[in-house]
Amino acid sequence: MHVVLRSILGIAMFLGASHAPVWAQTPRPDNYELMKLFAETFEQIERNYVNDVDREELMQAAIQGMLQKLDRYSNYISPEELQAFNESVEQEFGGIGIQVDIDPRSNRLIVISPMPGTPAYKSGVKAGDTIVEIEGASTEGFSIRDAQKLLKGPPGVTVTIGVTHQGSDEIVRLPIVREIIQMKTVLGDRYNGQADWEFLLEGEQKIGYIRLTHFSNRSADELIAALTRLKEQGMKALILDLRSNPGGLLSQAIEIADLFIDEGVIVSTKGRNSPERSWNAAKDNTITDVPMAVLINRYSASASEILSACLQDHKRAIVVGERSWGKGSVQNVIPLDGEKSALKLTTASYHRPSGKNIHRFAEAKEEDVWGVVPDDKFLRKLTNDEMRAYAEYRRARDVLDDDGPPETEFKDPHLTLAVDHLVATLGSTADEKAGADDEKPKKVAEEDQKQE
Repeated sequence: MHVVLRSILGIAMFLGASHAPVWAQTPRPDNYELMKLFAETFEQIERNYVNDVDREELMQAAIQGMLQKLDRYSNYISPEELQAFNESVEQEFGGIGIQVDIDPRSNRLIVISPMPGTPAYKSGVKAGDTIVEIEGASTEGFSIRDAQKLLKGPPGVTVTIGVTHQGSDEIVRLPIVREIIQMKTVLGDRYNGQADWEFLLEGEQKIGYIRLTHFSNRSADELIAALTRLKEQGMKALILDLRSNPGGLLSQAIEIADLFIDEGVIVSTKGRNSPERSWNAAKDNTITDVPMAVLINRYSASASEILSACLQDHKRAIVVGERSWGKGSVQNVIPLDGEKSALKLTTASYHRPSGKNIHRFAEAKEEDVWGVVPDDKFLRKLTNDEMRAYAEYRRARDVLDDDGPPETEFKDPHLTLAVDHLVATLGSTADEKAGADDEKPKKVAEEDQKQE
């Protein structure tokens, strides 16, 4: 799970007037001797090792060696990895806007789906197209990484791809100008006729369904927009799907949780070198009038666990699915070397409103307390075959196709549990309201009799 849960506590930076390293500013004998040992070792390797060594690679290896003594979520982000890391956090990059995979039958690049509104979509790229050329060069033997290197890049630059549509061998060459692609993190159940996500489940129950794939800096705004649409459509209940969401920004998890609870603690953090801090919900713009269910699975981690644990502890939503990943630590991203690289360092642990930390430590056993566990009767662990079937089902429904999602006999076990519960809840609420309405005439008649 490499997507970082960045703390909004701030970026820890070691700065001094002379910009000298911290050990030089505070020359305690122990630190000085340790750094002297390191410098001597570095010099001996560089000068006398049997083969030439790259100084930068040697230093990066030393940094990585230190981090191996820490937890698995602390790591060094090299200059080569920094751009990809930032893209994964921001969900934004320069490209043409398509999802690609390798077709196992032809071993060629195939378009899974164009993204609505992107240059590829506007140029006529369709789901199922085979990409046979990029910039005039054959894509035979290409990996997905090879394709990404050519398709992604600075915006404003034209990339020409050659595709064959399904059922045709004719190569159609499409010049496409790259743009900044903002990956949506809030998705619906399927695309509608306007090439946009449909957030209401099929049927007459008016149950909203929102998938949150990451917690990026736009996730809360995207979610608010989806909720506004659902309210306009008469939403009566809501399912928030956090399955396989690896996490992201702590600030976004807090802001989203605050949309659904109007008071109480959302999350708190504790660190060795930072004061304990907690975030509380505010009453403004809170949605409390619709029943909720949250879906999680074994790959829901970090910010996903903060959100689901918060809603569970406040009894705002039932949690359905599998026990979550168990990541209860907060990482700060610290720029290094003039922001050419970065250090992702665990600086605190987070605690759910109940006060528990859900972290799964290396020695943790199945019977230990860790992760977010679904509510009673809503724990449903999927087999590996069911996981594969669900992935294929979801992938098919995520394709932007004029014919709509394909027919399937597969039923999503977690979604079914959530829908059944919400339908029953809505029925109970309607029965209670009807009963209350029936009692009103009786009470009026009784009051009239008393007055007589």
